[in-house]
Amino acid sequence: MDDLKVKISTIVKELFGVEVPVEFAAVPAEIEGDYSCNVAMRLAKVAGKAPREIAADIIAKLPDDYKYSIAGPGFINITISGKAFANQLRQVWTEDYGYNESGADKVAVSEFPSTNMAKPYSVGHLRPGTQGWAAKRILEANGWKVITDNHLGDTGTPFGIWATGFKRSGRAIDDVTIYDLGDIYIQMKADMKAEEARGEHALADSAQDWLLKLEAGDDEAVDLSRRFNKISLDHVHSVMKRMNMVTDYELGESFFVERGKALVKKYLSEGIFEQNDDGSVICRLDEFGIDVPMLMLKSNGAALYATTDLGCLDYRLHEWKADRLIYAVGAEQKFYFEQLFAVAKKLGWDAEMQHIWFGTIDQVTSDGKREKMSSRKGVVLLEAMLDDAEKRVRENFANSDSELSGEDVRRIATGAIKYSDFVADRKTGILYDPNKIFALTGQSGPFCQYACVRMRRILEKNADFAAGNSGFGDYDFETEKTVLRRILEFPALVASVADKLEAHRIAGYCFELAQEMNRYYENAPISTAVDEVRSARLWTVAMAATVLERGLDLLGIEIPERM
Repeated sequence: MDDLKVKISTIVKELFGVEVPVEFAAVPAEIEGDYSCNVAMRLAKVAGKAPREIAADIIAKLPDDYKYSIAGPGFINITISGKAFANQLRQVWTEDYGYNESGADKVAVSEFPSTNMAKPYSVGHLRPGTQGWAAKRILEANGWKVITDNHLGDTGTPFGIWATGFKRSGRAIDDVTIYDLGDIYIQMKADMKAEEARGEHALADSAQDWLLKLEAGDDEAVDLSRRFNKISLDHVHSVMKRMNMVTDYELGESFFVERGKALVKKYLSEGIFEQNDDGSVICRLDEFGIDVPMLMLKSNGAALYATTDLGCLDYRLHEWKADRLIYAVGAEQKFYFEQLFAVAKKLGWDAEMQHIWFGTIDQVTSDGKREKMSSRKGVVLLEAMLDDAEKRVRENFANSDSELSGEDVRRIATGAIKYSDFVADRKTGILYDPNKIFALTGQSGPFCQYACVRMRRILEKNADFAAGNSGFGDYDFETEKTVLRRILEFPALVASVADKLEAHRIAGYCFELAQEMNRYYENAPISTAVDEVRSARLWTVAMAATVLERGLDLLGIEIPERM
């Protein structure tokens, strides 16, 4: 199609003396043709002719490799034979089909899931994990080297709250679980709110004291932070293992405190940052259209998120030599990242910085209403969601001919949860509806996974035949045409989603390919076909299976052995 674009552009220049971009769109199944372009309609004013006449003039000069027709007001529709699609796929197929090297020699950092110290891994960190991992896989498919970092929230006021609460509890650290720490935090927040209502601030002062102790390197504070981190990370690692995700680094906020403070001091001395009368430090961002200055350091000298994120930015850009920084964080932090990226630009740091934000996770309540998931009204811990998902998978497949292994149960459960995140553009909220996301019909992870399992079974069943029969003779591939066209679209799709990291487009493609394969089986018997036809159809199944599995892999979705 690229060659045809060039030919049409050349003809247009020759006939009308102008250059216009030529783009093709896939034609709906009910309309004649495979691809269509609207170049004739765009030329109507310049040429002073009706678009259908212009289309006829262009078609008259096109080579007869394909079949052409004029549709509607002047669309040029192109019909390509199934055999041409098959020949094209055979020519371009490689071991790493679908991938490219456009990002070669470039480094990206994908930050996810950015969990908080001493808090259980919540559903609120599901989307950072799935979106951050998909960003990693998509960029790797485009040739990038990707460094992943779980930017652990292990300092700031929350540490002071946990330290104060833990000391008040009188408990031994060795007996404390991640859930105990979560309860301590919730109780402390409630007590601090009540204290504030009384006009008191002893607990708040204690929390700040512990934070300053940690930043000053106090032995007890450092030890508490280290112990909290171990409890947290052991828990986070267990949950991420179930999700089949891992990060290269876990450089928490505490790692960047001193680096961030040193940078604040440096840019304050250079006049880029300003100090307020109370001792706090700000960075004005008026030149970027942002009226609210970014607070870089508290009045008491304690670090803020902006302090540690400044140090983190500096580290990633100058130690890791990153060309692109990706933050998988929810929509509620949009303004914060606008400020942070503006600060980086003001400092002359020119790497690409991208906040891939997303909406909330909603659930349906008992009275049928949709609302954000909360600990009061539904599943909130990711472990609980995973446990529930695995239970549902076992129940759904209880009467299946295939006995599922524990690993396959995990793959199907996580595949369903992950795919539900990618059904729509990440900027929209998602609905956790177990009745839909675990279904083997409709747009779901299990539907796509089952399509892969089914193709594997077909190939295994015909393995002996396929191994010795690679010739297709004069088979026309017309029955396979729609599937082959879809497979040929995969490399361009992978390349096109790398900029905005639109994982939902990959998910949509996987669903459509799985649907095409379901329709294909209805019209294309395989095991009973004559040798040349059987060989061609097995080859088509093998190509589709490879591409569908690669597409799902970009979303972090694994394929079970059985379903």
